Amino acid sequence: VVVAWGTTAATARRISGTEVQVCTVRAQVDLCAVPESASGAGLDLCRTLFGDVFRERDGLLAVSLSNLNAQNHLGIVLGNMSRMERGEVWSQGLNVTPNVGRLLEALDEERLAIADAVGVKVRTVKEHFSLSFHVPMASVSEMNQEMVKKGNDVNGPATPDSRYVTEDVPYGLTLIVELGRMVGRPALLHEAGIRMLSAMYGRDFAGENELLDALDLRGLTIKDIKEAGRKGVLDRSSVA
Repeated sequence: VVVAWGTTAATARRISGTEVQVCTVRAQVDLCAVPESASGAGLDLCRTLFGDVFRERDGLLAVSLSNLNAQNHLGIVLGNMSRMERGEVWSQGLNVTPNVGRLLEALDEERLAIADAVGVKVRTVKEHFSLSFHVPMASVSEMNQEMVKKGNDVNGPATPDSRYVTEDVPYGLTLIVELGRMVGRPALLHEAGIRMLSAMYGRDFAGENELLDALDLRGLTIKDIKEAGRKGVLDRSSVA
């Protein structure tokens, strides 16, 4: 049995080999179990370990589309790359300025359009910030400034060798782009972000997702992928 979360239970930074700074404990975390028949046991286990903050989503595809971290990190990185390269100590929330916030909102519109076409319910980026950081709904930039005032902020990455790029771009953004292609909802900003960061790093991030390569989604339908996310088995009988 595999339990999948749409995000982490807390936002934190490791500050030494023995210390972690916990900035916020999320009010809600999306969850599913694979196979779906084990969802009750998976939910009970997670609630026992971490508390009553979990909400079941409709399968692994819904949880995958509920993960906003990759899209949010894309906007933050594009707006603050020079800070990362110089190793500066900088406030992440403070630097989600109005322009960066609008980019995060536009990226979210692409993800929500794909989720709608797929037929799954997911949270919005504003709901994500409100549930994660306990701030009232407003624009994304305004919500981040409120987080800073409440002391729920974290420092942004102090190196370009950050999971915000090296993990989130190949393994987070490429999935959204691929699903968008499958349902006719192209994620143009997501794809542009992958291309820009690939150019910055001199790498082909779109080609680094070994999981998508192994799955080989060519010829499969969204229905096939939905079922695989519920059962844990990818049925290729429909592939010509």
